[in-house]
Amino acid sequence: MSTFRNPVGPQSSRVYWRRRLVVLLGLLAVIIVIVLIVVKPGSGSTGSPTPKPGQTSSSAPKPGSTNAADAVACDPAKVTVEGGTDATSYDAGVNPVLTFTLKSLMTEPCTLAVGSDSQEFKVTSGDELIWSSKDCQTDAVAATTVLMPGVPKAGPTVTWDRTRSSADTCDSARDPVIAGGASYHLTVVVGTLTSTNDRQFLLY
Repeated sequence: MSTFRNPVGPQSSRVYWRRRLVVLLGLLAVIIVIVLIVVKPGSGSTGSPTPKPGQTSSSAPKPGSTNAADAVACDPAKVTVEGGTDATSYDAGVNPVLTFTLKSLMTEPCTLAVGSDSQEFKVTSGDELIWSSKDCQTDAVAATTVLMPGVPKAGPTVTWDRTRSSADTCDSARDPVIAGGASYHLTVVVGTLTSTNDRQFLLY
């Protein structure tokens, strides 16, 4: 009968089996260490790959970024202006906020004069001009902006105080306009451009 399966000695077989188990575990540990040294886990790079020649990093400026020095002058025939308000109706005591949006139909970035010196917001009722931002305007400023092809760009906002304006009312109180559900329309002029949409809103 094999002495491996039935150890012979002065001590109990349990002691000999325990010793053999310790030896086997030691051999297994040595084998694992050798395998780890050969394989070298974690040696693969986990960082960002180094760009190859001709490639650019993702942090590089995106195509299409430009400034006024790189852009051509906008063709007015290829720029649209759309007037807008912050609501379609206003309760009593709430003043409408007027704005506009520009959009270039050109195929390249272009510059357009959009300063307050070239802007005019007009509020009309029927054929009657009720209010104009040019009446009593002070400190008008010239400015230009760059329009990207097909990308709408919002202009500044102007708050209308719900009064009638004229050049001779700059230093006096102005009469409030009719409300109670009355309809008004906004037109915006930027240089030689005029908004083509009909922006209607109601005053209560």
